[in-house]
Amino acid sequence: MGHWAWFKNQSIVLPLPPLLPHLPTPYSPLPLNTAKATLRLEQVNLFTRLKTQLPGNQQGYPILQDIFLEALQGDRIAIVGPVGAGKTSLLCLLNRLIEPTSGKIYLENQEYRQIPVIQLRQMVVLVLQESKLLGMTVGQALAYPLVLRGLSKQTIEQRVSHWTEELHIPSEWLGRTEVQLSAGQRQLVAIARALVIEPKILLLDEPTSALDAGTASHLMQVLTQLSQTHQTTILMVNHQLELAQMFCTRLLHLQQGHLLANQKVSEINWVELRKSLIQAENQDDFGF
Repeated sequence: MGHWAWFKNQSIVLPLPPLLPHLPTPYSPLPLNTAKATLRLEQVNLFTRLKTQLPGNQQGYPILQDIFLEALQGDRIAIVGPVGAGKTSLLCLLNRLIEPTSGKIYLENQEYRQIPVIQLRQMVVLVLQESKLLGMTVGQALAYPLVLRGLSKQTIEQRVSHWTEELHIPSEWLGRTEVQLSAGQRQLVAIARALVIEPKILLLDEPTSALDAGTASHLMQVLTQLSQTHQTTILMVNHQLELAQMFCTRLLHLQQGHLLANQKVSEINWVELRKSLIQAENQDDFGF
């Protein structure tokens, strides 16, 4: 049974607005936005308070320090570094799950704190390594963020069908719940749920950690095509350098909260980078 057939046989138990006329068929993603959208960080710092503060340390333990960064439309940025480098914390800052201790973040030249959080998270979507379906079936979970935006049932069906087919998610999964999925299947569904939103910026935390090699490679191809055709900016934390090398246009190297390198892929010495990461992993670090 195909994806469209599954939806026609289901009643999504979520409030849906009436159908809109003249919807495009078949569905195609959002057209290219010619605006030069940028994400910019200026001297961003993040500290966490410790139960027992060190003498003379009023700020707390440093998670990220003096981060300057600019991401342009269509950038595919891989973020690497040892455990505790601040990689996931950086993604959480960009989605406003946490707030910086100091410094400023801008989206399209608008300061983050001036953008309502819900509006921001529709444009800047984060997929954490362990994502939940919130007690829904796969089909309901994929539709849910679009229902919240008030889109029509037909538009929701079209988007979900498009992205599940792009990611090779079979229609048999749509009626399953979280406990009926493997870790890799849940990870792929979580990524599909982000893609149906069609954000300007997509933040991925270890998106291939539970995927087999073939699925991971196909995912990288889909994301690369998305960035090229629709100028989606993608920032991805990944420990698999082979995938990062295949995917990224730029690479950020974080270590102990500092941005050691921000390089174009053509400038990277991958052998030296691997050695540096192995050496850093062997050193003691404070894990966040």
